Amino acid sequence: MKISVIGAGSVGVGVCSFLLNLGSLKELMIFDINREKAEGEAWDFIHTQSLTFSKNTKITVGTDYSDFTGSDIIVLTAGAQIKVGQSRMELNEINGKIGVDIMRQVEPHAPDAVVIVVTNPCDIVAHSIIKHTGYAPSKVISSGCVVDTARLMSIVAGRVDLDPKNIFGYVLGEHGSLCFIPMSLVSIAGQSADYYCDSNGIDRIDPDELLDSVKSAGLEIFRRKMNTTHGIAASVFRIIQAISINERSILPVGVMLQGEYGVEDVVLSVPAVIGQNGVERILEHPFGDEEMAKLKEIALEMRSHIPVLNI
Repeated sequence: MKISVIGAGSVGVGVCSFLLNLGSLKELMIFDINREKAEGEAWDFIHTQSLTFSKNTKITVGTDYSDFTGSDIIVLTAGAQIKVGQSRMELNEINGKIGVDIMRQVEPHAPDAVVIVVTNPCDIVAHSIIKHTGYAPSKVISSGCVVDTARLMSIVAGRVDLDPKNIFGYVLGEHGSLCFIPMSLVSIAGQSADYYCDSNGIDRIDPDELLDSVKSAGLEIFRRKMNTTHGIAASVFRIIQAISINERSILPVGVMLQGEYGVEDVVLSVPAVIGQNGVERILEHPFGDEEMAKLKEIALEMRSHIPVLNI
């Protein structure tokens, strides 16, 4: 398998690190407008192969869009970065254009690749790529709320003093302020959150407080280190893993909705089956009236942020 990562910034490099240390692939190609930066990262990674016992991967630097030939998965992290006091949505037009411009040039060389969009705002950029390139909606995945869901698991685990992998639930909607947590899907050790807490003498988890904690987690990390790297890189690796071994795992990724949940023409995170072909199937959970209304409200708000790209 060949994976190409566009953007040699902190997230792109973080994804590469996971792939090289935890995965097994034939070739990793790093592509960046700053070729020297990409070369530096590639050479640095090559030197680690003398010290690790994972399978050696051919590491290359892209110098031309033809170098994407043979890519099975493309990870897009390139684009303008969020500045202090700025929201993701303020980057919707500029990064939408950047994403479309890049993928239009990549497409002739890797038309069948699965594209994972990480560039902020990832759901809007994914929508722009689907609308303005020939990539099928099933082949374009926003990294979406996978990292937000990981934060949910970690926060709940801290409250009940368990391994986060014993927590189940989803953060859905947009990767950003327009997300929500369907508490009907949150469970602890296979039990409803309320039942587990009541049975173990733990105060029940307040849904509003939990959502606020999830939303603020990324902001607090950004405030302290000016970026978020490890969590998002791990979440992208998780998506890649599902694709690379045809895992058919259910992940809360950003997908183009085409009638599911009564929503059309917007990319939102909902539970989807992810396998070798990208989005294999979108699941439709039987949400209650309040949760369904929230999802549709988010869809309406997201649609208002989709830029009109004259390209």
